[in-house]
Amino acid sequence: MLSRDSNPKPVANLVSLLLALFCLACSKAPGPAPQRSASSESPPPCLGDQRQAVKPRRVAVVPQLPPSEIYARWGPLLQELGLRSQLCFDLMVPSSIPAFERLLENGALDYAFMNPYHQVMVKRVYRPLVRDDQRPLKGVLVAHRHSKLNKLEDLRGQTVSFPSANAFAASLLIRADLRQRGIPIKADYVKSHSNVYRSVALKLSSAGGGVNNTLKREDPDVARHLKVLYATRGYAAHPFSANVRLPRAETIAVERAWLSLSQDPDQKTLLNRVQIPQPVSSNFQRDYAPLETLGLADLVMRGAP
Repeated sequence: MLSRDSNPKPVANLVSLLLALFCLACSKAPGPAPQRSASSESPPPCLGDQRQAVKPRRVAVVPQLPPSEIYARWGPLLQELGLRSQLCFDLMVPSSIPAFERLLENGALDYAFMNPYHQVMVKRVYRPLVRDDQRPLKGVLVAHRHSKLNKLEDLRGQTVSFPSANAFAASLLIRADLRQRGIPIKADYVKSHSNVYRSVALKLSSAGGGVNNTLKREDPDVARHLKVLYATRGYAAHPFSANVRLPRAETIAVERAWLSLSQDPDQKTLLNRVQIPQPVSSNFQRDYAPLETLGLADLVMRGAP
C-alpha cells in the first residue's frame, strides 16, 4: 500500500514500481515494445490486408495511454479490421493529445479514434463511423482512497491533474462543473489518463480527472489506491471516425467490419481493450452535435498542454 501504517518493505517496493511506471508513462521517448510514432522513420508493416500495403491508411488513437500500450491494444484490432475491410492500416502514435489534435486539424489522418469534443472540433473534416454503445462516457474525479477529500468543495485551491486541457470528459466537463460551482483549482496537465491515476495514487496531486472507461481498465495495483470523488453526466462515447475525403464505399466497408466484429464472440477481448466493447453505427447530429450547446468552447485551449 502507499500508506505509512504497516509493512514498510512491500510499501517501498510498490512505491518504487509505481514511480517507475509513472516515469515511463511521462517519458516522451518510445517504450521498448514495437510501436509507431508520428515521426518514425522506419515503420513496421501495416496492419491488415497486406495486398493493400502500397496504399496504407493512416490511423491515430487519442493518446490516453502510454504509446506501447496503445500499440498493444490497437494493433491486433486493426489487423482484424483490416482483413475484414480489405485495407491495411498504418497505426500512428502521437506523443501527446495536442500533437494528436494537430494531426486532426490538418486532416493528416485517414481514420482516428478521438474524444467526443474532438469530433465537434473537426466535424467538417471527419465523420463518425462507430462508437461504443455499452455505457455512456462519464468524466470521473478521483482522489487517493485515504484522502480526506469527500466532495467537490474540498478541492478549493488544490492541485488537480488532467491528461490535457482539451480532454473532453476527463478535463473539459470536469473543469466546467468546477467553474459552475465557483471552485478554483490549480490545473496540472500530465499527458495521459495513466499519468493522472498514478499522480493521484502517489499523492503528487490532490485529485485527478479521468473517465469511467479508462479507470475501469486501469492496472488494479494503481486503481485500488483511488476513490471516485465525483462523476459527470454521461455522453456518447469516443467515435472511430473517417476523413470525409475517403471514398464512401470504403468507409462503409470499415463500418461494417466493426459491426461484424461485435457479432464474433472470439473478438470480444479485442473490442474491450480498445474501449468499444459494443460497436454501433454513429451519427454526428444524434451523438455529438448536442455537445455544442454545453458552453465548453471557452475552455478549449488551442495548442494546449
